[in-house]
Order: sequence, then C-alpha cells, then structure tokens
Amino acid sequence: MKKAYYYLLTLFLCTSGVFAQETSKEPQIVIEDRVNQDQQLQKPYVIMISIDGFRHDYIDKHQAKFLDKLANQGVQAKSLIPSYPSVTFPNHYTLVTGLYPGNHGLTGNNIYDKKMNERYSLGNAAQVRNPQWYGGTPLWVLAEKAGMLSACYYWPGSEAPIQGILPTYYYQYSEKTDMQDRIQAVEDWLNLPELERPHFITFYLPHVDHAGHGFGPDATQTYQAVQFVDKSIENLVSTVNKTGLDVNYVIVSDHGMLEIDQDDLLSFPLEADPQELTLVTNGTLMNIFVKDPDRVDYWLSQINNAANPLHMKAYRSEDLPAHFNYGGENDKFDRVGDIVITAKAPYYFTNRSFPASHGYDPVEVEQMNGIFIGFGPAFNSQQKVESFSNVEVYSIVANILGLPIDGSIDGSDAIAKKVLKN
Repeated sequence: MKKAYYYLLTLFLCTSGVFAQETSKEPQIVIEDRVNQDQQLQKPYVIMISIDGFRHDYIDKHQAKFLDKLANQGVQAKSLIPSYPSVTFPNHYTLVTGLYPGNHGLTGNNIYDKKMNERYSLGNAAQVRNPQWYGGTPLWVLAEKAGMLSACYYWPGSEAPIQGILPTYYYQYSEKTDMQDRIQAVEDWLNLPELERPHFITFYLPHVDHAGHGFGPDATQTYQAVQFVDKSIENLVSTVNKTGLDVNYVIVSDHGMLEIDQDDLLSFPLEADPQELTLVTNGTLMNIFVKDPDRVDYWLSQINNAANPLHMKAYRSEDLPAHFNYGGENDKFDRVGDIVITAKAPYYFTNRSFPASHGYDPVEVEQMNGIFIGFGPAFNSQQKVESFSNVEVYSIVANILGLPIDGSIDGSDAIAKKVLKN
C-alpha cells in the first residue's frame, strides 16, 4: 500500500518540514442494494484505526497527548506484538482475520505463488484486488455475511472481493484525499439512516511509517508525523461525537520501526540460478523456492556456507523458530519458501541505503512491537494489560459487534474477555 508513496512524501518533508495537503478527492465506491438486517440495527459501532509504523513507545517518545488520553481512559496494552514477518500487508490482514500470515496467504509485502506462478506486491493494483491471494474471513466480510454493513477508508484486502464480498462503502487506496475529507466521510457514514449506516469502519493512517522509513524513529520528522496523526485522531473522535452515537475505537499499529545498518546491506549470498531458484525478498527475509525438491538441502548448505552468520541465517521452512508461526504447518497456501533466509537486526536485504525499517522477529526485537488502545462503551476503563499477539484483535472486534466467528482462527477470545465489559 505505502511503499510506492513514501519517497514522495519524504521528499516533501525534507523540503518543507510540514505535511502535504492532498489535491483531490478519490471517489467512494458503494455496493448498492444493501441494508442492515433487523437483528443488526441495535448493534454497537466500531471504528478500527491503524497507524502504520507506530512503535509501541511513540506515545511517550513523541508526546502523542490525545492518544495518551484515550489510553488512560480506556484499555492500553504494553504493546501489540505483530506476526512474523513484521511488515505491513501481512499484519494488517492478520489484524482483520485472526490468522497468521502463512494461514491467510499474505506471507509478505512481496509474495510468489508457485501454483499460480504469479507474484503479488503491494504496489501491483491488479494483484492487490485479486481475491485469490486472500484467505480467511476479514471483519468486513464477517459483518456483511451477517447482514451488517461495513465501510473501509483503506485497509489491505478491502479492495478485493474476498469470498465474493466487498465492503458496502470503500475507497481504492490513494494519498490524494485531504485528511479532513476522510474524517468527513466517516461522519457522513455515521449520519446515514439506520438501515444504511455501517457498524464496522476501518481507517488507515500511513504518515508515521513514511517518516520512520525516511528519517528514522528518533527524527524530528517522525515526531511531526506522530503529532499529525494524534491531532487527526482527535479531530476524528470529536467529529464522530457530534453524531451522538456510542462508538468504540480500536486503535492499532501493524509494526514498529528500527534503524538499520546502512553500511553492510544484504543480498543473496550466492550467484542465483533462475533455472533452479525463485527468490522473493521482503527486507528482513528472503523466501527461496527450489524447483527440484531433492536439491533443497544442497542449496540450504550452500547458502549457510556462503552467508555471514552474524548477518543472516537460512532455514528449511519447517525448521524456522516455532514462535514465528511461519512455514511448515503454518503455510496453508504454500507461499513460504522451501528455504527462508532471515536477516539479523539491524541488517537488511536491499540495494539502497535508507535510515530505518521493520520486518524482524518481534519477540527478539522489541522495536517491532506496535500499539493497542481500546476506547468506548464496550471497553473496560483505565485498564493496562500485558503485551499480546495481534491475532487476538479479531475476536475483540467480533465480540463487540456480536458477530459469531466464521471458521477457525489462530487467535482466541482470552484477551476479549479480559478487556471488554460484557
């Protein structure tokens, strides 16, 4: 979603020190002839907000006063632990499916599917909108199947007809629309007549991630981005309050941010033979698909012999650390490579130097962890909880909306029972 855009925003920040005001509105897409079923009319409302790249310590570090206020009034986790790899599309989709990346299909921002013999990347609009890449039942699909309307102001997967279903109201991803217009769209949704009003809404903010990549987690520009999203969320909440509806807010981030080593940039440690290997790079890991199954051990040995063990390590996919929940039994769509090379923080697979990124083991590298704040009538008040995995967020939202979960998930309802009033 974001990689193709953050360089332009970074250039603007460098030259002006403020955030760009977008120049035009993207059209809303509406699926016609849908209404809330009678049993859904009295259900609660949830706005799920993602602040991309918002590290677990940014509220204090960058003085996000409004987020701090919400956290102190509602529920705040010590941190939200992303799934491996801690990158954008896999974790956004985990948040709305309750499944680990290997089990919902988005195994990276860049993916290869050997059955389809096709590649997916977050910058490829045709593939982003292709439902074949998406498993599980995202929350907007769960709601729509139950006769509850949903709306997405951006979220990975929301532009694809997953299980043949799109949100009733949604936008194709763009960064052209002014923030106030986005907030106005949410107000307009909540002011619709009951039959047409969405009960589940997603809202996505890319600014902190852009600044973190472009300047690093400690930079003035990242502080400015945190201030911008903090004020934007304050404006959103204030605007929604005017509707008079009791709205619950689930505020999350997909991952954190870490300064990377810019002197020793990583690459595949051998001469890659395209007749034998297909390589898919995701910054902190490489998925290696070996065309001859009998040659996997050979290539694994060759890679580890050639690699600097201080920088990277290669595994058979089934031998990855168990807490990754990635590969082996957690590879429903066979999109994890036969061999997976993992970078050790702060090293990174890239051919150009830039300040910071993410994707590392979120258990070993605390800077990968994000935030969870729950605020509204469904949540307990003034509650702090320990860090928990982002596969648990799905059940929290489904419980608030009173939606029975459709199919198996990797999360549970343990955190939902702890943080919700009922």
